[in-house]
Amino acid sequence: MRKSYEIKVEMSSGINVDVDGDSLTFTKGNSTISRKISIPFVKVSTSGNEILFSCQKTNKKKIAEIKAQVAHLKNIFLGLQERFIYELEVCNVHFPMTVKVDGSKLVITNFLGEKVPRSAQILEGVEIKIEGSKIKVISADIEKAGQTAANIEKASKVTEKDRRIFQDGIFITKKPEAIK
Repeated sequence: MRKSYEIKVEMSSGINVDVDGDSLTFTKGNSTISRKISIPFVKVSTSGNEILFSCQKTNKKKIAEIKAQVAHLKNIFLGLQERFIYELEVCNVHFPMTVKVDGSKLVITNFLGEKVPRSAQILEGVEIKIEGSKIKVISADIEKAGQTAANIEKASKVTEKDRRIFQDGIFITKKPEAIK
């Protein structure tokens, strides 16, 4: 067991952070992303444009948890600078399906000739652009963008049919680039 461990994360310029207990709220322009960081025995503090994680007694698991939170924070900083974009494609072999945004849902009609439309939840802070058979999911928060793309893909899943024949659906074709 190590004595103490601390790591500093430097924020990009122009990002404001508000600390409220174990919740951090990052703001830049009109984009706001909140993140709850609750790691037992780890103190999170800010000074200037740095976030400091410090722990008195650590082990490998605690260090891994801290580094995971640091990776999430780097995604937040990148998302506030430029938005994350997931690209999906509508593929239909049997029946032409239509896709439209209706409030906080994406509605898929005529999927495999079904009479009842399917719908996928669009999370708050996510923008959907439909351009022909291409769908773009855009958000500053990579987790919300990824979950919305997964919701759309899951809503168009074919069940109880042979996937080799019924290849209809909406599929993720491009994910955002990873941070290096």
